[in-house]
Amino acid sequence: MPYLIPPRTPLTPEQVERGFDYLLALQMGGGAAVAGRAEADPELAFVLLRLAEDIIWPVTAVDGESTDPCADSFALDEVGCVLLSALRDWARDSPTTAVPGIARSIIRFVENVVPDPGHRGDTRATLETMRDEHLAPAHPVRFSLT
Repeated sequence: MPYLIPPRTPLTPEQVERGFDYLLALQMGGGAAVAGRAEADPELAFVLLRLAEDIIWPVTAVDGESTDPCADSFALDEVGCVLLSALRDWARDSPTTAVPGIARSIIRFVENVVPDPGHRGDTRATLETMRDEHLAPAHPVRFSLT
């Protein structure tokens, strides 16, 4: 069964900032740097799960426009589905304990799977770039009447 991401509204800028602040703090300072944050922010598991979907799914999903899908691309798609399903179940069943696990899964995925052009293995820089990319659609569009 494929991992289905239902249509949804984008994360707010505040949610994106909170999620990436947690990821960056964990990646740079370890568990001590994020101690107590999951308990203080009950929405954090949801935010990290959404970020995981936004980061993992585009990299692992079989592209419908791909001209030459192969067995490896379908295997990668399934691995992405399994990972996201497990993270979704964890977030649903135990949000507080899921927060560091989801965050570590995102960090590990970024370190080992996501190409980091120009960052030369600097996961912090890659996460900061991802944060900036996620903030752009999170900001509401402002119209001016002239």
